[in-house]
Amino acid sequence: MRRTFLAASILIAAALSALAIWRPMPIPAQPGGIVPPKQETPPTANAKKNNNATSLPITRVVLFNSGVGYFQREGEIEGNATVDFVFPASDINDLLKSMVLQDLGGGQVRTVSYDSFDPLEKSLKSFALDLTKNPSHAQLLQQARGEKVELDWQGRTLKGAILGVEKQRVPAGKDNAVEIDVLNVTTAEGLRSLPLKEVQRVRFLNLHLEEELKRAVEVLAFSHDTHKRTVNLAFTGEGKRQVRVGYVIENPIWKTSYRLVLNDNDKMLLQGWAIVDNATDDDWQNVRVALVSGRPISFQMNMYQPIYIPRPWVELELFANLRPQVHPGAMREPEAVRRLESFRKDAKAAFAAPAPPAKPFDIGQSIAPGATSGEVGEFFQYVIKEPVTLSRQRSSMLPIANATIEGKRFSLYNSSVEPKHPFLAVKLKNTTNLHLMQGPITVFEGESYAGDARILDLLPKEERLITFALDQGLEVEPVAKAAPDELRTIKIVKGILYATSKLRETKTYNVKNRSAHDRLLLIEHPFRADWKLAGKDEPVERTRDVYRFQVSVPAGKTASQEVVEEHQRTNQIILTTTDDQTIRFYLSSTVASPGLKKALETAISLKTKLADTQREIAQVEKQMRGIVEDQARIRANMERVPMNSPPYQRYLKKLDEQETQIEAFQAQIKTFRQREEEQRRNYETYLLGLNLE
Repeated sequence: MRRTFLAASILIAAALSALAIWRPMPIPAQPGGIVPPKQETPPTANAKKNNNATSLPITRVVLFNSGVGYFQREGEIEGNATVDFVFPASDINDLLKSMVLQDLGGGQVRTVSYDSFDPLEKSLKSFALDLTKNPSHAQLLQQARGEKVELDWQGRTLKGAILGVEKQRVPAGKDNAVEIDVLNVTTAEGLRSLPLKEVQRVRFLNLHLEEELKRAVEVLAFSHDTHKRTVNLAFTGEGKRQVRVGYVIENPIWKTSYRLVLNDNDKMLLQGWAIVDNATDDDWQNVRVALVSGRPISFQMNMYQPIYIPRPWVELELFANLRPQVHPGAMREPEAVRRLESFRKDAKAAFAAPAPPAKPFDIGQSIAPGATSGEVGEFFQYVIKEPVTLSRQRSSMLPIANATIEGKRFSLYNSSVEPKHPFLAVKLKNTTNLHLMQGPITVFEGESYAGDARILDLLPKEERLITFALDQGLEVEPVAKAAPDELRTIKIVKGILYATSKLRETKTYNVKNRSAHDRLLLIEHPFRADWKLAGKDEPVERTRDVYRFQVSVPAGKTASQEVVEEHQRTNQIILTTTDDQTIRFYLSSTVASPGLKKALETAISLKTKLADTQREIAQVEKQMRGIVEDQARIRANMERVPMNSPPYQRYLKKLDEQETQIEAFQAQIKTFRQREEEQRRNYETYLLGLNLE
């Protein structure tokens, strides 16, 4: 198993291993058994706090193209020493999540301490005067009820105790009133009510309360300073020894940029540069730099800000009612302990394992050899040979490749990108030993600029097309033609007819070469997984999205490329619900077998009988509805004539005759319904029993 220094899993395992062996020194107890807190003042970046404080310069940087960088600091300390750093507040979470510390001389890491960052609301609520809700002057004094104060009012100095602040309405012009805040205090002269806007100054005579207010204001001011935080590392040991600190923090991704010089032959010059940014507050002095092409999983987590969780209120046992209990199952603790110990041993071994040596490569003479390359787990890294010196907040271009690679010229046409002209293209073959990371390529024709291109990650021995300019010497006209659907097979399975048809589409690419040079054209045709090529010409290659057909077009000549595709489509038709016209269409098809045709004829016959019965039912129901409507007319007339009159008797006789007809119709409908149900059952049973091709 390959172990690498910078793979994310190794870093995490190393961190756990380092933490597992930390043994902080015991702090001697003071009289009374209480250890007083150490008073510290925030130091400046890398500044010495005392005679035992030291600083560790950055000695190694590994940049990833996932938005993070690994930074390693190394240096010499003596005896018990404290190392102080100042980091941007935005980096503290990453620092706490990833920092690994080593005392390489047999010493121990004692503590890692840093400026706390309690939630502002939590901190402000801890003071006697609560400033969390941006209190007004009146609200602040209301919180201090009972406190003794000294205040200035109308040129006089009064001393007393605050009773509270109330709202009062006072006249303001004719028929108007306004509401004001009034401060009620007890003084030597008695109770006074002072309009708050007339009080020029208020000072608390309680020195503790005055100090609480000042500290609350300081906390507010500190909350605005979110830029820098101090981290202190304490080491204990004897004599001079080396220590190392490594951590992963957010950093700009490193980028690649290439130059490609085209020649008349198939050998082309490729230069590659890495663009790196020193976004830290430290200058890099002779720093070892490695650039990793890979995407390790990286995330942020709030580990810096203290997190408080709500706790339940519990009544005294005397007043609490009994509640149902929940009893969890037993944990397999011995097995969990064994797994943890095994993991720690693996992590310690992985951290101790040296990184595999990088294989050097020759990058030519036009750029000084600047990097070695090699695999890092599933990633690929460039290790810059010479140490890098780069000032803070500056960027640099570092050479990573300078080699002759294989390439072949083409024109590349894709109608969805440019419908008329193809693009000038080069198919590059990575004949270097490098993993060429994605980036822009500036293309030159000898000493002339030819265009810009982009390339995706290119592994050794892999080929990739790049396009850099429009080829106006070639013109392409795509012509599409679709043939009518051709019915291929018909089968019936359990009352469902499956009809398979073949669709055929032809697209012809007509090419005209108006230039004075022969062209080798690659035509990209869309790839559709459910369509198959049916023409005589095969593509030279296929990507995830397109076929590529190669066409030679001499200067001043024309050429064409025909692409034929076929697709089989199957329609499912439920015979019990389809119409007669659809059934007769498939019955007349030449691909239907004699047995299938006979089955469809029988089905049509059964369906016709069912339809005849349904028409008879509809006809009888129509006649019966006519009689019912006429009865309504007769009953309306009977209401207008006397019961003993001849018209009334005639209407009564007519109703009796119609009732007889309705009863006859109802009997007919019942018979027809029974016949309809039987015919439908026979029709559906017949269809469900069919299995024919």
